[in-house]
Amino acid sequence: MVSKTFNRYIWLVNTLMQRGKLTFEEISTLWQESGLGDGKPMPLRTFHQHRKAVEELFGIEISCTSPSDGYNYFIKNPQAMQKDKTRQWLLNSFTLSNMIIAGHNMKDRILFENIPGGTEYLQPIIEAMQQNKVLELDYQAYGSHLKTYHLEPYAMKVYRQRWYVVGKLQEQDAIRHLSLDRIVDLRQTKFSFVLPQDFNAEKYYANTIGVFVNEDMKPQKVRIRAYGKQVEYLRSLPLHRSQEEVLTKHEQYSEFQYRVCLTPDLTTELLAMGENIEALEPQELRNEMKKRLEGCLARYNSKYYGKRIKRDFFL
Repeated sequence: MVSKTFNRYIWLVNTLMQRGKLTFEEISTLWQESGLGDGKPMPLRTFHQHRKAVEELFGIEISCTSPSDGYNYFIKNPQAMQKDKTRQWLLNSFTLSNMIIAGHNMKDRILFENIPGGTEYLQPIIEAMQQNKVLELDYQAYGSHLKTYHLEPYAMKVYRQRWYVVGKLQEQDAIRHLSLDRIVDLRQTKFSFVLPQDFNAEKYYANTIGVFVNEDMKPQKVRIRAYGKQVEYLRSLPLHRSQEEVLTKHEQYSEFQYRVCLTPDLTTELLAMGENIEALEPQELRNEMKKRLEGCLARYNSKYYGKRIKRDFFL
C-alpha cells in the first residue's frame, strides 16, 4: 500500500503539470476539494515540505514567480520530467491511485493486475539504491533452500506482474536479478557500494525480452510471422523496441523482424500468442518452439492422463 504522504506528492506534481501556474491559495483550495485532504485546506508548512520532498524523490523542482507576477508556483523543468520514463510511470500509476482514493465509489469499477507479493520491499530497496547501500536479504527461489545474499542494488524492473531488483550479487560476483516475491526478509547494511559508471539499466536490457540476461549472448535477427488479429496487436504493442514490419500480406499474415537475444523469455512470449505466431528464423529458435510445443502436445496425448481421469471419476 502506497503511503498517503506519497500520494500527496504525486497529486501536487500532477496538479501543477495540468494547470500550469497556481498560487498557494489556489493549490490549497484544489486540495480541499480533491478528497485526499479530508476536506481541509493544505497548511503552508505542509506545502513547502511537499515541495522539498518532490524535488528529492523525483528531481522535479517547484519554483515560484516574483511578487510582481503574483507568487505563482509552477514546475520549472517539465520537459525533463516528460522525457524520463521512470517519472512518467510513477506519475501515471499513482495519479490513477489518487483518483480511486478520492472517488471511493469507483474502487470496485477499476481493476488492476495483481502483483503477488514483494511490494512491501519497494521502499527499502529504492532507499538503498538512493544511498548506495548493500542489502542483506533472505531469499528462497522456487525449488531451492532459503539462502542469504548480499546485493548491491542497481535497478528495478517489472515483468509479468512481478517486481525484480537487479544488481551485483556479492556471493557470485556477478549481476543477477531477484524477484521481490521470493524475498523472505530484507535488511539494509552499513556497507556502501559504488554504482559502476558504465551500468545503464536500459542498455543492460536493450537486447532482451523479459528479465533474463546472459552477457555472453549476442543479439540475433529474429523473424516471425503473425496471422489474423495478432498482426494488429503487434502493431499497437510491439514485442520489442527493435520491431520492424518487413512483409505484409493483406488479410493473410505479416512478418516482423527483431534484433534480440534468444532467451527463454522470448520463447515464452511467442508461445503465449498461440497458433497466431510462427517463428521463421533463426532455426535455433524455431527448433526450441517446436520442442516446447511437442512437449505440450505429448501431455495432452498421454494415455495415463485419460486413465487417471476415468479412475478418479468413479471413486
